[in-house]
Amino acid sequence: MPAVTVPDFTVLPRVDRPGLDARPRDVVQVTTAPRGFEGEGFPVRRAFAGVDLARLDPFIHMDQMGEVEYAPGEPKGTPWHPHRGFETVTYMIDGVMQHQDSHGGGGLITNGDTQWMTAGSGLLHIETPPEELVTSGGLFHGVQLWVNLPRTLKMAAPRYQDIRGGQVALLSSYDGASLLRVIAGSLAGHEGPGSTHTPITLVHATVQPGGRLELPWPTEFNALAYVLAGRGTVGAERRPLVSGQLAVFGSGDAIELTGDPRDTGAQSPALEVLLLGGRPIREPVAAYGPFVMNTRAELMQAFEDFQAGRLGTIPSEPHPGHLS
Repeated sequence: MPAVTVPDFTVLPRVDRPGLDARPRDVVQVTTAPRGFEGEGFPVRRAFAGVDLARLDPFIHMDQMGEVEYAPGEPKGTPWHPHRGFETVTYMIDGVMQHQDSHGGGGLITNGDTQWMTAGSGLLHIETPPEELVTSGGLFHGVQLWVNLPRTLKMAAPRYQDIRGGQVALLSSYDGASLLRVIAGSLAGHEGPGSTHTPITLVHATVQPGGRLELPWPTEFNALAYVLAGRGTVGAERRPLVSGQLAVFGSGDAIELTGDPRDTGAQSPALEVLLLGGRPIREPVAAYGPFVMNTRAELMQAFEDFQAGRLGTIPSEPHPGHLS
């Protein structure tokens, strides 16, 4: 799992261990993501399936895309489709994906890159594997997260953020045994590059076998942990957690995970986990397909606007992707 890494975690700035007066968060729910297909048929795991939206707020939806090794000719993407009322965050761990939207945003994202698209008032969007990946095949693994927007920002102007893997804040745990990639928001005063309308924190953590990761976490944020690979435990009660499972934390101001010490001989021995949390918006959610609004009437208006061509038009020329 390449993403972004360093050979020696101990040279990185360290996140202090939560203080003795910190309140560890209990684990209130563990779910296993069902498998499905998205777009033109690429495999996904529905990370938030079975979890009440009130516990996810401000998040709406998350897919783990892959991990899959494509043969030549097999890579798949999505056709042009609309979005309105939320933000999509696509984090590419392995492989390459090309993005384009009707407002001129887009490009190539690859190992450790993130594409952050604020749909806001609406746009058209496409995600496809580049031609060379279709020809050669190869590994494909990533995550797409949907972040809700509050009522006052539902119709904000669309925007696009192209976050390169080298821009993420790289930190280590207090003992130097875990690598922390801060993609967006803040972790213990260390800022990630992603600029968010809704206050959130998004971190990809690598916890070594037998390692213990204890992190301070904002009291006003919810807290979720999704396992991308490996196995370990979560919470002070040490609940088992394996690849494809989501842990939902209760209230408090610290979270804890451990890597399974028995995984030292595994192909991917480290516990790879996506940690995310945000300040709940606490507004009504009316979501259907590619639209996330507050009311059914707003949903109907979004469909009408899409059908009338008000969410943009498909560009006549392909957007030139870039790698840097």
